[in-house]
Amino acid sequence: MSAPANDLLLRALLREPTTRTPLWMMRQAGRYLPEYRATRAKAGSFLALCMNPELACEVTLQPLERYRLDAAILFSDILTIPHAMNVGLEFEAGEGPKIARPVRTAADIDRLPMPDPEGELRYVMDAVRLIRRELAGRVPLIGFAGSPWTIATYMVEGGGSKSFQHVKRMLYGSPRELHRLLDVLARATIAYLNAQSAAGAQALMVFDTWGGVLTPAGYREFSLQYMQQIVDGLVREREGRRVPVILFTKGGGAWLPDMAATGCDALGVDWTTDLADARRAVGDRVALQGNLDPSVLYAPPAEIRVQVARVLASYGEGTGHVFNLGHGIHPDVPPEHALAMVEAVHELSPRYHGG
Repeated sequence: MSAPANDLLLRALLREPTTRTPLWMMRQAGRYLPEYRATRAKAGSFLALCMNPELACEVTLQPLERYRLDAAILFSDILTIPHAMNVGLEFEAGEGPKIARPVRTAADIDRLPMPDPEGELRYVMDAVRLIRRELAGRVPLIGFAGSPWTIATYMVEGGGSKSFQHVKRMLYGSPRELHRLLDVLARATIAYLNAQSAAGAQALMVFDTWGGVLTPAGYREFSLQYMQQIVDGLVREREGRRVPVILFTKGGGAWLPDMAATGCDALGVDWTTDLADARRAVGDRVALQGNLDPSVLYAPPAEIRVQVARVLASYGEGTGHVFNLGHGIHPDVPPEHALAMVEAVHELSPRYHGG
């Protein structure tokens, strides 16, 4: 398969020169789009949508029909690996994920199977293959997974949490068992991401949604160590070019230098860290992705443009910036407000690239 006609994203992630700042949105295929809601209704449930390669492909491509985006991101969920480990994952409307059989003991960990990416998770690989074919080289495809720590929090808690009481009890009371679980998840994630890139994903992202709830020492021991293991285990070249790896820890602004030291290619930055500060912290070791506050998209288009300009100016001149939100787009954002952001990046970013 040949390189995409628009390879701005891949170039920016490798800090190569671009004519403007590329952009995509976390959760760009999602509930803010009426066409997504229609496809999800057709699928019957969120999980059924994830597990249907044709429909997953359909929703992956929907935002590209509306907006001048520079990447597609695989439509899937970070909990596909635990789902394949038979923990009883379900998504309840308005409630988020629920896990029927939480993993809290040594025996629970012993029972976890190692999923086969082309077996239990073949539906994900089939979706990647189909999306690559349907994209026909328009833009690159991003594959992704959750970080071991983030996936472990859901598996131990039995769903989402505000206090993280069960996983933190394990962290402080049975750290050896938690490390065992994290190692299993890291190995499963390496196989899963390598299979995604073999199937056609051209960049890979690791979402560490809950790393920010840890202490600095806890973050390094229980989150970053396992993302390092993943970075070390990934095949970094396919189809004759590098497969960039992006790490994103929500709430992890203080740890950007440690994250940059893993050997990843780029770091996602949430909206609580100024990009100028992030750039100073990491030097020229990695590209940076972000970081418009998703709530800016509730504002009128004129204000959205002002805030886009502020993010671009914060990063400043030169290569190595991928414009994105600081986290996923909110479900109740008007689609035309997302359009205002996209158009502002197209119009305002060339000046930072000598254009």
